[in-house]
Amino acid sequence: MFAIHLGGGDENAVLRPLEPWHAEEYFAHIERGREYIGRFIGLAAAAEDLDAARAFLQSYADKQAADAGRIYGIWLDGTLVGGVLFRLFDAKAGTCEVGCWLEQSAVGRGLVTRAARVLIDWAVDERGIRRVEWLVASGNTASINVAKRLGMTRDGVRREAYEYRGARHDQEIWSVLAPEWRESR
Repeated sequence: MFAIHLGGGDENAVLRPLEPWHAEEYFAHIERGREYIGRFIGLAAAAEDLDAARAFLQSYADKQAADAGRIYGIWLDGTLVGGVLFRLFDAKAGTCEVGCWLEQSAVGRGLVTRAARVLIDWAVDERGIRRVEWLVASGNTASINVAKRLGMTRDGVRREAYEYRGARHDQEIWSVLAPEWRESR
């Protein structure tokens, strides 16, 4: 399968599809980073055991088959350390939502920003997506900073938009439009 080198000084950082047959590796990755990854998103909770991890990856294989989403892993020195995804993808409407996660050991290298750029380039250039969204908990400063580095605009805040870990959380909506994306390159 393909692997895209992410560059940026990390010669051994690659982006490639994350598929159901990666379930054991994915589950081990989630176990290593469960608390850190789960601070703001429920991704870790969706992989509470190996079967759940496999089912989660299968759900994205099904989304990809329906052209409704995709998931990719970020490997650093041969170890899965995070990923990026099209949580939602609607080519007909010209919109998608990009998301990410990363275990703490890989933070601060720009891996998510570089990987998200690959996804956005593909969505805009190959699929004709007009609006790319990035939804993030207001307290998730690292993810907000990625949205800023990607040149996204903060569209607004959905106050107390969802409950997570027993508390209500505000959710920021960031986006970039295709003409803005092309111009920023």
